[in-house]
Amino acid sequence: MSTSRLRWVIPAAVVPVLVLLAYGFRTDPREIPSPLLGRPAAAFSLTTFAGTPVSLEGLRGKVVMLNFWASWCVPACYEEAPALERTWRAYKDKGVMVVGVDIQDKEEAARQFLARFGHSFPNAPDPTGRVSVDYGVYGVPETFFIDRTGRVRFKQVGALTDEIARSHLDVLLKEPS
Repeated sequence: MSTSRLRWVIPAAVVPVLVLLAYGFRTDPREIPSPLLGRPAAAFSLTTFAGTPVSLEGLRGKVVMLNFWASWCVPACYEEAPALERTWRAYKDKGVMVVGVDIQDKEEAARQFLARFGHSFPNAPDPTGRVSVDYGVYGVPETFFIDRTGRVRFKQVGALTDEIARSHLDVLLKEPS
């Protein structure tokens, strides 16, 4: 290849890479719409760390806040953990069920995480990864808000705050059963 052609090949190859990087840096992953919104939530049946079964079908008629997390998810899962417990305590008597799904984790580390934050709502490992795949989870934490009829209504990518949980749950609780 001649020197003059080589001089243009390298810059020409770099331009698409720079365009792709520019697009990636401008895109907020929290803004990516979920194809699940407005659709029926994927059925699941898991066994909690306490040994009790939990299933979406068993929660029908309740508003469900389904949170995917992992003990290795630092700092976001650690930041949201207290908000999850506060939300559970504030809403459990109002027809809301908070369910945690631990993904791609070691059982001992997950149990230590739950103990550290005093989570009293149901938490279950997803040992096969099936539930996280069915919900299209591509990172933790992610939280899905499911209405009383079993439809996914909201999705939060990243750490959940008290304000985000409250705003979504209050909307869903105002809807007729």
